[in-house]
Amino acid sequence: MLHRFALAASFTLALTLPIAPVAAQEEPASTAETTDVVLETALGDIVVALETERAPITAANFLRYVDEGRLDGTVFYRAMPLDWGEQPNGLIQGGTQFDPERILPPIAHEPTSSTGLSHTRGAISMARNAPGTATGDFSIMLGDQTGLDADPANADADLQAGYAVFGHVVDGMDVVEAIHAAPTDPDAGEGWMKGQMLADPVEIIEARRVEPATG
Repeated sequence: MLHRFALAASFTLALTLPIAPVAAQEEPASTAETTDVVLETALGDIVVALETERAPITAANFLRYVDEGRLDGTVFYRAMPLDWGEQPNGLIQGGTQFDPERILPPIAHEPTSSTGLSHTRGAISMARNAPGTATGDFSIMLGDQTGLDADPANADADLQAGYAVFGHVVDGMDVVEAIHAAPTDPDAGEGWMKGQMLADPVEIIEARRVEPATG
């Protein structure tokens, strides 16, 4: 579920807490069109394949942030741990943090029930408050968290919508894991979010499209 906490006096940011895990379903190999983006961070590069065909609204929004330099100089600021399974799980979160000089208008919500995507290891998903409020903040999953997928049969409207996956990490999961393992500030954040804010946020130095190989 999404909750708010004050990052500064001037704004708040909606963030995601995964619900109970659901067994991941193995997906067949997809030939859907994707566009690769590299997030050059202070700890190394993360390459993400954006689902421009299966999640066109959300992927196009992220590409606009990339192409206009709106993510350059932002940070990964949150590392949320989860005690599920034998491997480390949770998510890292980064982006524009409602900076008025960076954010674009909110986009329509693309549920996983429509896109066929899922919150599996390496998935990149939009942070939001209510469905249709996502702007320039996003999360990357360390492990399967398919309880965040849309559940059309759920009586709760927010759980019906789920969260919008729009790509997956194709290189650099070791960097994602290093960011997640970085020290957090035990006094930062409010309520159940306390202790999840990175003591030293990891800069996204540059976000750019990966040029396709030629020849």
